[in-house]
Amino acid sequence: MPENKKTTYQTIDEYISLQPMVKQEGLKRLREIIKNALPTATETISYQMPAFKTEKVVVWFASYRYHYGVYPYPKTIEKFKEKLINYSTSKGAIQFPIDEPLPENLITEMVVYSQKEVILQQLKKRDPKIKLLRSSN
Repeated sequence: MPENKKTTYQTIDEYISLQPMVKQEGLKRLREIIKNALPTATETISYQMPAFKTEKVVVWFASYRYHYGVYPYPKTIEKFKEKLINYSTSKGAIQFPIDEPLPENLITEMVVYSQKEVILQQLKKRDPKIKLLRSSN
């Protein structure tokens, strides 16, 4: 859970402003990276974490004691597992250390891929008969 567990956040600005000062610049940069990768997405709070959504949430992020957490869908983490070998990961989470530069290009690639996965899920939900061919990206 994010550091301020008891706070109910209304906006990403509020979330960032209530985090320790040492983490605010990193959170602002993470927000900017995601916003640039998803220019038409809407900012929201989901599960008390900042998130970006189109038809549904594409990615969440948060601040913790020693890392920033980024939460795309599990297929995204699986797709990028070789590029994530230097970071702690789980099925649905990636940890980027607070004291290291954010891997901006990698985060951008993952967010774009996660958006593609959301689009595919939405298309399949609308018409289960659709057979979608996946590219290698």
